[in-house]
Amino acid sequence: MSSAAPTAPDAAPEQAFRLADRVNRRPRAVRLLAAVHRHRTDLLAALIFAVLAGWLTQGLWPDPGARTLALNPEDQTLYEWFLAVDARALLGDFDLLTDRLNAPDGVNLMANTTVIALGVLFAPVTLLLGAPVTFALLAAANLAGTALAWYLLFHRTLRARRVAAALGGGLCGFGPGMVSQTNSHLHMTAQWLVPVIVWLVIRLLRASDPGPGTPDGTGRTRTSGPDRRRLFTSAAGLAGAVTAQVFIGEEVLFLAAITLLVMAVSYAVSDRDLARRALPGFAAGMAVAAGLALLVLGYPLWFQFAGPQGVADGMFTPAYFSADLSSWWTLSPLSVAGSDESARLTTGPAEYNTFLGWPLLLVATVCAIWVGRRRLVFACVVAGLVMGALSLGPEVVLGGTRTAIPGPYALIGGLPVVDGALPMRFALAVLPIVATLLVLAVDRALRSSGRARRLVPLAVGVALLPIFPTPLPTTGRPAVPEFITGGHWRQCVPPGGVLVPVPLPTPKEPWPMRWATAADAGFGLPEGFFIGPYGRGGTAAMGTFKQPTSALLADVARRGDQPAIGDEQRRQAARDAEFWGASCVALTDDAPHAESLRATLEQLYGPATRIADAWTWRV
Repeated sequence: MSSAAPTAPDAAPEQAFRLADRVNRRPRAVRLLAAVHRHRTDLLAALIFAVLAGWLTQGLWPDPGARTLALNPEDQTLYEWFLAVDARALLGDFDLLTDRLNAPDGVNLMANTTVIALGVLFAPVTLLLGAPVTFALLAAANLAGTALAWYLLFHRTLRARRVAAALGGGLCGFGPGMVSQTNSHLHMTAQWLVPVIVWLVIRLLRASDPGPGTPDGTGRTRTSGPDRRRLFTSAAGLAGAVTAQVFIGEEVLFLAAITLLVMAVSYAVSDRDLARRALPGFAAGMAVAAGLALLVLGYPLWFQFAGPQGVADGMFTPAYFSADLSSWWTLSPLSVAGSDESARLTTGPAEYNTFLGWPLLLVATVCAIWVGRRRLVFACVVAGLVMGALSLGPEVVLGGTRTAIPGPYALIGGLPVVDGALPMRFALAVLPIVATLLVLAVDRALRSSGRARRLVPLAVGVALLPIFPTPLPTTGRPAVPEFITGGHWRQCVPPGGVLVPVPLPTPKEPWPMRWATAADAGFGLPEGFFIGPYGRGGTAAMGTFKQPTSALLADVARRGDQPAIGDEQRRQAARDAEFWGASCVALTDDAPHAESLRATLEQLYGPATRIADAWTWRV
């Protein structure tokens, strides 16, 4: 007979509590090291993605204020101005209708791709280091963050091996479309919330499914019903993620929603029992998510479409921004195996959305067949084909030639909201779909013991190698005048007042907007680069109408000829200055045909005053 005292029934829970207490009382550094060790592989993946993103944007890093993306500097100028305006929210000076551009009418920030959430989040960086630094950080962070988010979704939701998940995440974050959109389109590359939205939708579906049920002995089947608590938390989380994405990039959210809708319908067709069981709860959860999101988004969305300076339609022609069918099997010029000649198949260096190349398309097709008849594979294939077909626009183009064959986009063209998305950008949704197929195939191969264990990962690697990205081209940009950087502009413009740079900014030459960016948007500008209701009949257009004095100065800057100035021109110049609400006109020596511009301005507004490196006229 043992002499040990009997163990009390609650001794084990008490011992577990004491053990947990000792663990919790360990030094914080020890707990941190334990967490790092536990997630070391995930952290390694994050580090690799961050290094790759930094390498691709390396041209900006020596001096972000002196370097710019060479392939799309106009849009970079616009986004840096957006970031400067967004950052003013930290100073308590922010409104959805900003008066810091297009004076006196202003600009509707919701109608433009203003990445408000990112601008506010990075406001401290912008105010301390400048918008060019924030832009460079976001250009890299969007790539790495998107890759990491998809990696975590593939690994933790699909339960894929980390190697397979990393390959898929890398393709989602650094595929041809993402790299090309990094040429200044921050609203399109900020896709790191999309995997979160996908995960929340999956979580909502699982919470809605009561399961097939169990027999109760009477011939009936009992089901437990949906998990209401999990259903509500998933819906609330989905509402939060959707709301945040609206203030980052609505077009990405629109593409994700269309893709998920197609996949949901496809999945329901292939698994009707699941659809029948989960549909009531899933529909209720989506309704709750939509209702919660609209509580926050109702006013901003109304403001975007019907508010001051709002636009209710898209301004871009779908026929022009359609993907060339042959671009799908062509390699991007921004990849290691690409050629500059293929650039003719798209509208510009920021729109290589479809350039996956024939090796990747072939391997992805084989992988989809090899993985087998899984419902997820079926849904991915259907969604990929639908989104790829929609990218072709209203008329199929092959090799630069219009074929007169109507594209599927013609069925939805003209619908509200749809025209706001460019057809060729529907192809961006194909990237994570292809990545999912590759992840499923590589994961299955790694779990097998036959030849497929080596052959499938090798084939996927060979297919991905030609589209491996190259660093984005960059170039230097002119320094902002010391008149601005030294704060001398305050001598002739009160904070929040209007400064008229000569020549004035336009969509094609928005360079004076860099002055306002460098001054943290401390003053407003007339005209500029933005989307507003200045098209025919109040439709969306880029920029606004030029006032007569602005047109006259632009002509002098373009041709160098000094025009004859009379009383009528002087009166018009005074009326235009009054219309803009201008306090000061400024001209720097590096302006085109600066001498002719200065002589013209002196005839219009009188003698100039030199402030730092600028000639100024108080008006």
